Amino acid sequence: MIFIYITNPSEKGAKELAKKLLEKKIIACANIFPVSSLYKWEGKVVDEKEFVMIAKTEDKMYRAVKSFVEKNHPYKIPCITKISVMPNDKYSRWLSRQIKK
Repeated sequence: MIFIYITNPSEKGAKELAKKLLEKKIIACANIFPVSSLYKWEGKVVDEKEFVMIAKTEDKMYRAVKSFVEKNHPYKIPCITKISVMPNDKYSRWLSRQIKK
């Protein structure tokens, strides 16, 4: 199982993206929460609110999720980060049943 960490400019956009990924059956679940982000962009330090989506899926779905997000994300350079995790067995089985076979 992996988490895919994706930053988004709005809560609405993060939820819409999560719903599309769920409908495609390439993620099983998404958590969305607000964060304060500071980063350098075009020579200036930017301080803004963003919404992080943690999409939960199987490792074999990473490329599909990454490709879909790259094509459907409003940012010119979206953050799409894969994190390997070790879930409990029951959760892992549930997640596996949610993903496209």
